[in-house]
This record gives sequence, C-alpha cells and structure tokens, in this order.
Amino acid sequence: MAERRLRFDDKVVVVTGGSRGIGRDIVRAFAEVGAKVVTCGRTPPEDEIPATFHACDVRKADQVEAMFEAIGAEHGHVDVVINNAGGSPHADAATASPRFSESIIALNLLAPLHVSRAAHQWLAKAPGQGSIINIASVSAVRPSPGTSAYAAAKTGLLGLTRSLAQEWAPKIRVNAIIAGLIGTEDAAATYGSEDIQNQIIANQPIGRLGSGDDIASACLFMASDYAGYVNGAAWEVDGGGEVPPFFSILKAHGVA
Repeated sequence: MAERRLRFDDKVVVVTGGSRGIGRDIVRAFAEVGAKVVTCGRTPPEDEIPATFHACDVRKADQVEAMFEAIGAEHGHVDVVINNAGGSPHADAATASPRFSESIIALNLLAPLHVSRAAHQWLAKAPGQGSIINIASVSAVRPSPGTSAYAAAKTGLLGLTRSLAQEWAPKIRVNAIIAGLIGTEDAAATYGSEDIQNQIIANQPIGRLGSGDDIASACLFMASDYAGYVNGAAWEVDGGGEVPPFFSILKAHGVA
C-alpha cells in the first residue's frame, strides 16, 4: 500500500484570492501542514498571512501566465492549485449590464481556466501527482435567482473540472468542492442581519453556517495522498444542504 500523508512539507501550493475570506483560511491551513503557499489578488492583503503574495488579476490571462512563470522560476514546480477567487453581488438579470455579466463569468469561470492552463506545465513537473481544486458553489446545483451569471459560471466550472480531470490524468488530478452557505467576515453583507442569519441557520440540517475552515479541511483532504484515486469529483461541503421550502410550509401548517 502506498504511503499516505496529510503533510505538505516542501509542497508548493497556489491559492487564488487568498488574502481574505475562505481563501485566507485555505492559505493558513496549508501553511500549518508545511506547505510553501503562494497567493494572489489585485491588492495586497491587509493583514499578514503565511504566504508569498503576487499582484495578479486572474481574469487577465497574460498576468496569470507571468505569475506562474515567476512561481516556476523560483520553485521549479507546483504541487497544488486551488481556484478560490470568485463571487458576485446580487444583480437582477433583466437589468444587469452585459459588462457586469461578462465580468462575473470571467472571474468565476474563465479565471480558473486561465490559472489551470498556466499552472499545467508546472504541475506536470511536480514529484508526485499534481492537484487542482476548483471552489464551486451550491449555486451551481440549485437555482440562484439574483446571481444568474454567477450560477451559470459555477455550473460551467463543474463541467470544466470533469473535462480537465480526464484530459490531464493521470499526472494531474482535477476536482471541485461545492461550497454551501459559508459565514465569513462579510456574512452580514451576504446574508443580512443576525436575525436573518439565524433564520437561515434554522434551515440548515447541521444547524450552522459553514466556515472557511470547513472548506480548507476539504481542500487538505482533496489535495492529499488520501485522495489519490479521486479525480473529476464534485464534493458537496454544505452541511446537508438547505431544507426545501415545501417542507417548511407543511410543518408550519402541521402537516409534517
């Protein structure tokens, strides 16, 4: 049986959007298990993080390629890439500008493609299997009114994951994590007041919002030797999902 480990000593791990939110928790998790972590963003982190920072707009293919050339020149290879950068504000599809929609799709779908493509040659040079993990969203697997472009992009990201998993195996594994409702420092902007958040939590089977640490832990497993036969997977890390309104209505009327 092959030796398995959950240590990443001397492994080079690239996390996009690692300066804040879920990305920052992913950066810290990999640093804690010995990885050499590299992250990127359009602006430097406001507080200190255990990672080398590169200024890069991941929507710009030329900037992404330049960043990986620099990372490759320094380290000689890359072991893990986590496409975490993404997101979208609420926007009605009927009134959102084409430029807005294009920007959301560029960030949530084209950017992971640019990053994966630029990383490919360096992942192929890794001593073991290279690993790409795409952070998707429940918006990819259920309706997401108010963020339609985002939902479409994240759905496309799952398709990209499955296709690259077959195209680049066996040297590089490609998987996705379907993140549920995650509480970050911007929870109020995302979910509203504490009272609204409590109502959302009450509709979560596991009884809480997810955390960045939950997603980071899933990334650690997915990138590790323990997941060596996991390729093209979409792992739902969502606490069991959301209870359908149908059941809440029945319960309110004493039917269920």
